[in-house]
Amino acid sequence: MATQTQPARRTDVLALWGGILFSFLFTGVIWLAGQRLQTVPHWPDTGASWYYWRLVDTTTIARATAWGFYLLNQIAAWALIYYAQTRVKKFAPGLQKINVIALAGTAFFILLHFAQTHLFYGGLAEDVSIWSSQVSVIIMLVLILLMENPRRGLFWGVKAPLGRDIVGFVRRNHGYIFAWATIYTFWYHPMENTSGHLIGFLYMFFLMLQGALLYTRVHTNRVWTVTLEVMVAVHGTLVAVMQGNGMWPMFFFGFAGIFVITQMHGLGLPKWAKWLILGVFIALTVVVYNGQWVRLNEIIRIPLIEYLAVFLFAGLIGGGLWIARRVGGQGSKGAGERGTLSPAP
Repeated sequence: MATQTQPARRTDVLALWGGILFSFLFTGVIWLAGQRLQTVPHWPDTGASWYYWRLVDTTTIARATAWGFYLLNQIAAWALIYYAQTRVKKFAPGLQKINVIALAGTAFFILLHFAQTHLFYGGLAEDVSIWSSQVSVIIMLVLILLMENPRRGLFWGVKAPLGRDIVGFVRRNHGYIFAWATIYTFWYHPMENTSGHLIGFLYMFFLMLQGALLYTRVHTNRVWTVTLEVMVAVHGTLVAVMQGNGMWPMFFFGFAGIFVITQMHGLGLPKWAKWLILGVFIALTVVVYNGQWVRLNEIIRIPLIEYLAVFLFAGLIGGGLWIARRVGGQGSKGAGERGTLSPAP
């Protein structure tokens, strides 16, 4: 009788932990196998706008496989999201058939990218700027701030005056946008084993895992989704440390500042915990910037960009919805408030 009263194990939670374990293990595989890529010739590093991990003489097969596999991955992800929105439509306490397909597909494309790197090396970086990869992730992070505004607010729990139709539009379509940002960045980089690449691919694996768990309860687990948001601070800080340009505090305190201002307020923390986190943040700031106060403005650069971008995107989306209503008639009013893929990334 005791076993009958115990709650059944959530298959989506098991899949999440299994996916996290797979992500760490495969990151280890990239680290071990990356030694054989040391002989690949690269152009000399010329600065922040230059992406070093490109072929000196790219090949047609490198370009064709990078772009071809990327497009195959991208279209497959969008097709699964569309199918889920039009056929599945509702959350479940465990895995659904669409999740099994998505998880298997994610593992397949991770293995495919690994093989493509070691056979042909070239990624999307052969043809497009590093800024395109970075901007795609920034767009995703900004839209999460916008989308979560009704639940956790934007500034210390206070909600920004963003229209319901704007938030509804982002919630309904965020899966397509986040899939693009993640998969584009995933195929941009070859699977090198520098510290920046390793933490970056681990982050991409987590984001792809999140996408594959659509319409499950774990997809909206607040600790997990905030972890995905905060991981960009770890990645940005490690890359800056690796570059040795002394800019790591800007990334660490910039993204940590967004956590203090916005993200932690969606975790249900008591007030004393929030004030404690703020106190630790201020103390660390004083320790790091002591004696170099002229650089203190670094900590507001990233938050300023992201919060301004929230209102910029809100304005652009609101303007687009207004035009759509004017063109399509009043029958489309409130279109942005209809069903949503999920309230979280």
